[in-house]
Amino acid sequence: MNELTLPTDLTTARGTLNPEAVGYSRSPLHRTPLAGNTASRMRTKRWEYWGVLTPELAVGMTIVNLGYAATLQIYVLNRATGEEISIEPLKILPGAADIVLPDTLPPLTALGTAGDVTLRFHDDGGGTRLRARSPRVSVDLYAPASGDVLGVVVPWSDRRFQYTLKDVARSVSGAVTVDGKVFTVGADAFAVLDRGRGRWPYRTTWTWGAGSGTVNGTRLGLQIGGQWTAGTPATENALIVDGRLHHYDGELEFAYDLSDPASTWTVHGPWIDAVLTPFHRRESATKLGVISSEIWQAFGTWAGTARTPDGTSYSLDGLGGWIEEARHRW
Repeated sequence: MNELTLPTDLTTARGTLNPEAVGYSRSPLHRTPLAGNTASRMRTKRWEYWGVLTPELAVGMTIVNLGYAATLQIYVLNRATGEEISIEPLKILPGAADIVLPDTLPPLTALGTAGDVTLRFHDDGGGTRLRARSPRVSVDLYAPASGDVLGVVVPWSDRRFQYTLKDVARSVSGAVTVDGKVFTVGADAFAVLDRGRGRWPYRTTWTWGAGSGTVNGTRLGLQIGGQWTAGTPATENALIVDGRLHHYDGELEFAYDLSDPASTWTVHGPWIDAVLTPFHRRESATKLGVISSEIWQAFGTWAGTARTPDGTSYSLDGLGGWIEEARHRW
């Protein structure tokens, strides 16, 4: 894929995909103006997702606007007990003026409120403050910027396209409070940002995995994906080594068994041979008529190796992370 080095608009003045935006970047360079007619708005998807993994917790926070509906989500897994908390108020549009997902370059602020649930992600130039509030869970974390990220445009057609930003190697600190108990977040924790802006086909399936940690003194971030990019020139596959991103073309091979929550997930390609052994699998399903979503997300530990283009091999043994399959009609 072509590497972009200058800021560019995702769309043309007509609202179609800008050919000059197709490629990948190692910093946020895509402005994503997605104004259009009613039909276009019905296919427009915007979201900000932050995932946090600590020795005690797995935390997910999401703000989503689908064009005709909006939702917030707070998810917490207690790794010691296996207890899950999932809070997900849904709002049918119009009337979601309290959902804000900017189309500008960072620094930006994304926020959403639905009843007694509020999420706010605020960039300050040096990092991002992550805050969430609900009756059972509150989050106050800070994730400093830590080097390269992966921005990718997936061009299905000139009217169906997606910009995604994956930032998988962020340190994070602060506190998460669950039912009155405070969990301090610091050492051995990491945060992942998944940003999406685009116009989607009605049915989509993807595989997405991420990992982060320090192995043999080297800080690594792993980003892999597949299925939804097949048939396009785009891939969202990268290894970040001490803050430097290495992007890889070509689809990967995935093997896993959705019928077995304890099964491993393997990934193979010219530059990677890896396996994630799960300690927990989250399953989520939403079926609301024409809208449906099914997600199988395995949290676990990575093992294996990945190679940079110069042939240097890096051990992935011990990286924390997750991998998922998601199927959407939206």
